[in-house]
Amino acid sequence: MTRTVRLRAAWAATLLFSGLFSQMAAAQELVRVSAQESEDHDILAPVGDAVSPPIPIDNLGTWTFTIENDWFASTDQDYTSGLRLSYISGTKDPTGIERAIARFFEREDYGAVVRRGFAVGHSIFTPRDTLAFEPLPDQHPYAGFLYGEYAVLVEQTNTIDVITAQLGLVGPDAGGEWFQNSFHDLIDGEEVNGWDNQIGNEVIVNLSYDRQMRAARPVAKQRYSVDFMPSYGVSVGNRNTNARVGATVRFGKDLRRDYGPPRVRPSLAGAGFFTPRKEFSWYIFGGAQVRAVAHDIFLDGRLGRDDDPQVEDRNVFVGDAQIGLVGQYDRMQVAYTYVYRSEEFETQDGGQQFGALSVSWKF
Repeated sequence: MTRTVRLRAAWAATLLFSGLFSQMAAAQELVRVSAQESEDHDILAPVGDAVSPPIPIDNLGTWTFTIENDWFASTDQDYTSGLRLSYISGTKDPTGIERAIARFFEREDYGAVVRRGFAVGHSIFTPRDTLAFEPLPDQHPYAGFLYGEYAVLVEQTNTIDVITAQLGLVGPDAGGEWFQNSFHDLIDGEEVNGWDNQIGNEVIVNLSYDRQMRAARPVAKQRYSVDFMPSYGVSVGNRNTNARVGATVRFGKDLRRDYGPPRVRPSLAGAGFFTPRKEFSWYIFGGAQVRAVAHDIFLDGRLGRDDDPQVEDRNVFVGDAQIGLVGQYDRMQVAYTYVYRSEEFETQDGGQQFGALSVSWKF
């Protein structure tokens, strides 16, 4: 399949997914929580004049360090490493452009508050055969990716909208070769030989929008609860262009106002913050997401550059399935997620498995 045919097919799939978004947006009216918070909270003023269910004040920001690596699955190929350090502010009364964004997403009879997010990260991609020096067109191309992010999170009762701007660099200047071989030296691993064949330097600009919704019900005489969180989103840029839908189900003790654990994009990720409580709480979760991919620089190479390494038969549809466990005490949260990602191109040696570990602190 040529790149032109792939792009046309992917854009058609993206349009199909966009039709689903309006249906999911209508379904959000079914996403309501019947239980009230057991603690007293100060309340932030909503953006508009409408009366809204209370959103608790959160004066503390959330710092999170996330590591994703296929070492957890005893492999070393494809998406092999992801590191991300992020900060999500406490709740704020929106001002300026953030106020305009909040008003755009605000539903009738619901107020909205804003959180601001910042992140830096680094990701590495390699083929299956990392000892070969020559190009390997039937395997994942080499690529390193260094980036920063700015996000605006618009929080309403049971719904959160996230707009993310990502600026970064793909190519040798992103330091993928240095980072991977330095780490292999540290653990006395084999040197990775094929980095001369990596995707070339490119400044990355990507914009993303995601909406997550939440419906919860108490179970087991209200000692535990279960919730269901559908989500959808779209990304546009020279890193990747895709549309996505997904859902997560959680069960545990004290499912408070968060939306699952943080992850590295593209993924089925939470919002990156949690509400602290001075006793131990936990939950288990499972979820799935499917993406219709129009462009992925790590598989297609740079737009308009046929001299980059690329796979010949990239799949338009890619799916993730994940399960995991989250524990939280006071101002700390630890989460582990095990991920299965379906084949991204026809000659890939099956789907990929990797783990994600995150540690979050409230300050």
